[in-house]
Amino acid sequence: RPRLPPIKLQPRFAPNTPHGSGGAHGGGGGGGGAAEALPPRFAYSRPEFLDLTPELLQYSTEHASRPVLTPRRDTRLPWRTGYAEVINAGKSMLNEDQACCERLFVKKSSGKQRIPLHFWGVFDGHAGSGAAIVASRLLHRLIRDRLCDIAHLLENPAQAPPICLTKNGSPYQVDSKKGAPLEEDPDSPNDPSAHFYMEKTVTLESLVMGTIENAFKQMDDLIEKEKSSYSISGGCCALAAVHLMGKLYIANAGDSRAIIIRNNEVIPMSSEFTPETERQRLQYLGFLRPELLGNEFTPIEFPRRIQQKELGKKMLFRDHTMTGWGYKTIVEEDLKFPLIYGEGKKARVMATIGVTRGLGDHDLKVYNSNIHIKPFLSCCPEVKVYNLTEYEHGPDDVMVMGTDGLWDVTTDREVADAVTSFLSCCDPNDSMRYTLAAQDLLMRSRGVLKERGWRLPNDRLGSGDDITVFVIPLVGLRWET
Repeated sequence: RPRLPPIKLQPRFAPNTPHGSGGAHGGGGGGGGAAEALPPRFAYSRPEFLDLTPELLQYSTEHASRPVLTPRRDTRLPWRTGYAEVINAGKSMLNEDQACCERLFVKKSSGKQRIPLHFWGVFDGHAGSGAAIVASRLLHRLIRDRLCDIAHLLENPAQAPPICLTKNGSPYQVDSKKGAPLEEDPDSPNDPSAHFYMEKTVTLESLVMGTIENAFKQMDDLIEKEKSSYSISGGCCALAAVHLMGKLYIANAGDSRAIIIRNNEVIPMSSEFTPETERQRLQYLGFLRPELLGNEFTPIEFPRRIQQKELGKKMLFRDHTMTGWGYKTIVEEDLKFPLIYGEGKKARVMATIGVTRGLGDHDLKVYNSNIHIKPFLSCCPEVKVYNLTEYEHGPDDVMVMGTDGLWDVTTDREVADAVTSFLSCCDPNDSMRYTLAAQDLLMRSRGVLKERGWRLPNDRLGSGDDITVFVIPLVGLRWET
């Protein structure tokens, strides 16, 4: 059969030119001169484990048919992981989602003992796929490298991490003969038996959480640094799951979502970070640093835009100190555009972007201005922990990770019911059962193409966004040595 033409790479945007791709994530930039084109950090591709031929890669970009992509039957992802993806209905030229599934090892620079680490990540790009591709290629390595720095502590999980380390990483202890003893707290009780010092006990679990958080920050810094040499377009929401020593660490920065389904019970493992859920953090930053608002925005929220004729009247408002609402007298300063505007999926920060945490977006500006939005966007994830050793898991107990294209049209309960129902009809020994469950879940959210667009069985509008789904069985996860 004739060969298809080569796929086009995503457009490379100059730092200050508008590059919004639509959708809830938004995106845009101020006007400016054209910059010299830089090569991409990584060429556009789909996840390596899909092992797509050039023809299939081209086929994956078909917006009209929106083909569902899954790993081949002979592909063996860790833990029989299931995966499926589909491109959007036309909001961007390419699929801006990316995914990663890797098995790595944590080890000391000297020594043969290796601790297995499993990583799953979904990266929902906006305003281009550059940041999502870079994060999908590098974030798991940064996490692994940082865990290697504390590998000697991971080898002794029953022992609390030492408060201080020497330069070579070994525990530092105060020598009672050479050093002064720790000073007792002057506020301690008079009872001589109650001796305690001002030291916090830090668990190994919280040390791993902090390691993952710092790896996200390192990833964001690396994207910014490499933008001087490469074209890395846009930004991305990042949702990562790390399995280490019998525990799942789920780190989320953005509006993707992870849930655990155990005995058909839904256990949320992430929270979405949007202008609405992070209103008070954003307003407080605008209050502390008004120069970031560029004399164009107000950190105060009102139920609607204020009109000039309403000066001097009282209107409902709330600021960073408030959960509820109150009344204030309208002054000239209140006529500025609100820092957070809109509701639900239409809520935006500075009328530009609909997510408040993620990686990249270092060049993102308010349209036709020089106001940077990055200071309001955090790369820090929220990390939640699930201890696998505390429960008995069956073959139908899974964790579902998905980008917002899945969750926009499907609730947690609907996802749980669909996965549980599908798996109950599958052969437990079928190596593809979890991929087939992911495929079924994705097709339920995408819907079927009809005259009025992609529709669900109840004739509601299906998801027109890129959709990426992992279905990860919990029964196989255990602490390997």
